[in-house]
Amino acid sequence: MSKKLYLLIAASVLMCGLLLAAVLVPPITATPARVLTKEPAGRPADMVWVPGGVFEMGTDEYLGPGDANPDRLKLDEHPAHNVELDSFWMDATPVTNREFAKFVEQTGYKTFAERQLTKDDFASRGADVSLFKENVINPGSMCFNPAFNKQQLVTGVPGWEHQVWKIVDGADWRHPDGPESSVEKLLDHPVVHIAWEDAASYCEWAGKRLPTEAEFEYASRSGGKDLKYPWGEEFLPDGKYMANFWQGEFPTDRRNEDGFLTTSPVKSFPPNALGLYDIAGNVWEWCSDLYAADYYAHSPRINPKGPSESFDPQQPGVVVRVQRGGSFLCNVNNCTGYRTRARGRGEVASSSYHNGFRCVVDPSMLAAYHERQQQIAAFKPTGTPVAPGQ
Repeated sequence: MSKKLYLLIAASVLMCGLLLAAVLVPPITATPARVLTKEPAGRPADMVWVPGGVFEMGTDEYLGPGDANPDRLKLDEHPAHNVELDSFWMDATPVTNREFAKFVEQTGYKTFAERQLTKDDFASRGADVSLFKENVINPGSMCFNPAFNKQQLVTGVPGWEHQVWKIVDGADWRHPDGPESSVEKLLDHPVVHIAWEDAASYCEWAGKRLPTEAEFEYASRSGGKDLKYPWGEEFLPDGKYMANFWQGEFPTDRRNEDGFLTTSPVKSFPPNALGLYDIAGNVWEWCSDLYAADYYAHSPRINPKGPSESFDPQQPGVVVRVQRGGSFLCNVNNCTGYRTRARGRGEVASSSYHNGFRCVVDPSMLAAYHERQQQIAAFKPTGTPVAPGQ
């Protein structure tokens, strides 16, 4: 065989190998062949189809503390890692007071904030009860305290934001600012003062489930696109507010530039490219995952569901779960939870007036979902409540 012929054959083999590799090794934006991307018939009401795929979750960027890191990127967003997700449907909006009221009417459910609990109740849910002064805790929840002492406020220390919070007896989903308030005129606002178990109970009743953290980030980024915010790269495109967050310096300068000081009715701001509303801002939203600051370093690639145990370095020993999306209290000097990669967390044994949730359904749940919805539709006020799990 001549040297020239040998080189031609070798080049041909190399080219074939490269072409084969290009076919067999998909780019990060590819959709795996096993993922169902075509939406099945029978879409759940008021939900958005999120086709599965592969995306790079998290980030490798970190600029340190202070002004050098204006977006407040955090180390728990590290490292960037590839995640492969199956398709699912997601609620177009957070669950509203109107929707939650229907759940309560049919089940008689009482939220965590509405119950009179003991120290043991909190301890069994992984709370730190070492500072509890009483054994019996009155019903109530955490609210922002607009009357905090500005002169005594100390910023720049870990957890300084909590100086402006207070537990309000009688605050719950029906009474977001305390016993004298009401949701009567807030029926299309996101339900708040929701503990994780409340959100999970609603989802079970509705034939749905909470999203995983990976599903939430993927949906927020319109199918895993490289987006800083759900709407793009600019915080205020053309000076327009795209989500409900705090305007002014938190917590001393409270403006009303977008027309909302607290929650806003769902769909008050534009949706992302998938059609999801309030996927950033308005209320923090519970995910199904336990939270661990280092989880991304050993997260599975396919459909990650969070760690088996939670760990928050700021409160070791306390059980916390993931929250995503930020709230009307987020801004650049407090938190930037409205970023698509930003991670939040909350104590399982807690609720507050800026946390809510939305649900998802995956195709394997579709038949059970429709069966449950038929039961809910057939409910009569004098009949037997449709309780979660029945």
